[in-house]
Amino acid sequence: PEVVDRYEDVWGTRPPEEVGLQVTEVFEAIHDGAVRGLFVMGENPALSEPDIAHAEEALAELDFLAVADIFPTETTEHADVILPAASFAEKSGTFTNTERRVQLVSPAIDPPGRARPDWEIVQSLATRMGADWDYETPAEIMDEIAQVAPIYGGISHDRLEREGGLQWPCPDDDHPGTKFLYEDGFNFEDGKARFVPADMGEPGELPDEEYPLTLTTGRVLYHFHTGTLTRRVDALTDHVGESFVEIHPRTAAELGITDGQTVCVQSRRGSIDVRSQVTERPGEGVVFVPMHFVDGPANALTGEEYDPTSGIPEYKVASVRVHPLDGAGGVSVATDD
Repeated sequence: PEVVDRYEDVWGTRPPEEVGLQVTEVFEAIHDGAVRGLFVMGENPALSEPDIAHAEEALAELDFLAVADIFPTETTEHADVILPAASFAEKSGTFTNTERRVQLVSPAIDPPGRARPDWEIVQSLATRMGADWDYETPAEIMDEIAQVAPIYGGISHDRLEREGGLQWPCPDDDHPGTKFLYEDGFNFEDGKARFVPADMGEPGELPDEEYPLTLTTGRVLYHFHTGTLTRRVDALTDHVGESFVEIHPRTAAELGITDGQTVCVQSRRGSIDVRSQVTERPGEGVVFVPMHFVDGPANALTGEEYDPTSGIPEYKVASVRVHPLDGAGGVSVATDD
């Protein structure tokens, strides 16, 4: 309540106190008819959501979808309206990295065409919906962040310009920033940390006779997330230009699969046709598929099991079967009853 009070003092209106929907809950709400319109900024859920066949069904069910992004994506294919956004190199603002360091950036080039910074897009939409927003620069937005978020209280564009990066917590203008978090104690009254036994639980899906292998998905060095940017860079696609499946040599031998062969990887959600890489990187009985590609998408295979606390989908564990194919690779997304 104290936090909500602080926002109400600054904004002049009380924020809603009910918890909003997580991304995965939004897609379930679409299927249930509770969400009829969606505004997506800089995300590509048509490729990043688990069980993408189900996610694409949800996007198709919407009455209205607007997407703000810097390039066409698999999600913009479903959009009623696409709002062109400026990229990181075309706008002013700050980045906060996982070291808690806040750094100021300035545009190196102008946005192309009608592309606009995100804050201008959001402000224009808010104004049309009746809000009284009149920010003129990102510096003003940073000043408001400092008012409502105590860990940013001493951070401003002017100070970042003078001093360089500052690490939160930085509660006031005289604070130098916090180099080591919890250097003098942890965030409890006695200053001591708490150790809690981790209950890993069980995966939502375990290998069985029909789907005897465990699929895990993840990243490769040369690509980022759904590849919206990186798959457009020849120097990166020259290294890894297509999806693949990594298989342990003994598992491959049992399945009659050779290195570089086109194979079908199938789960209860769908299937993909990709080339095999026979390598000792995965363990026996485990296969790996990268998450970045439209042809051979890993999330055609993953299921809709979620961590009960974080809501994160179980991208790292799914049960699959793999068999050799003749001919070229491709993708098929199908359900298996």
